[in-house]
Amino acid sequence: MSRTERRRRPNADLRASHGRVATTAGDLPVWGRKWLIGFSLPAFLCLCALSANATTTNLFRAGVEAYHAGEFAPAAQAFREAAAMQPASGTLQNLGNAEWQLGRIGEAVLAWEQALWLNPFDANARHNLRFARRATQLDTPQLHWYEIASSWLPPDWWAWIAGGSLWLVVGMITLPGILRWRRATWHQAVAALALGILLLSIPAHLGVLTRTRLGFVLQKDTPLRLTPTTEGEAVTRLAAGEPARWLRTRGNFLFIRTNRSAGWIQREELGLICAR
Repeated sequence: MSRTERRRRPNADLRASHGRVATTAGDLPVWGRKWLIGFSLPAFLCLCALSANATTTNLFRAGVEAYHAGEFAPAAQAFREAAAMQPASGTLQNLGNAEWQLGRIGEAVLAWEQALWLNPFDANARHNLRFARRATQLDTPQLHWYEIASSWLPPDWWAWIAGGSLWLVVGMITLPGILRWRRATWHQAVAALALGILLLSIPAHLGVLTRTRLGFVLQKDTPLRLTPTTEGEAVTRLAAGEPARWLRTRGNFLFIRTNRSAGWIQREELGLICAR
């Protein structure tokens, strides 16, 4: 073997080893496996989200078609499944319409209230609730002033308002010193305004928290018992769609307070405005 061949052979072997194609993840170098995992996980999550969204869309369309065909039971089932997968005010409003056509007043009122919980600007759900309560002589929920304030905007909006105003206050106080800006009057004015918005949003946050305990009776003639037992004496009977506030739990029974009385009902007899 000549000296020239001995010099070239290691170079040829080196190119062959570097040119080998990885056929499995184990053949990849460490940085390659990390890159593959980092790319595959978001892609997998994106595909799952797209698949769930497509399923929800199909269920919603099936519900609309069944509703227009006068098949209200399948429509209610489709809307209920779509709302369970991806809660939306439009889906819940349609669910309430289907339940109302089936004569399920409690389920209809609950669905419309949940639609307003997600989107207080839903005029259709608000109009339906007003009509249903006028037709069935149902009371509206008794809300405290901070709960009324919390119902002006969707619950998530209050969180964004509080977070944004807090960071604005911190930024207006700290950034001029960090960036060596000359402190101006408008810095203090913006910080004061943001602090005021933050303080005003606190009662609304409290209202959102307390309103999660608001529920509606699902079945007509639901007995309100003195004790948390099936043999307990019935204080009164509640109408479907009647508002109640859940106070505490004992086993499968909930102690609730309505606009006119208090007592125990079974857990499945009350639907909460914010499903847990």
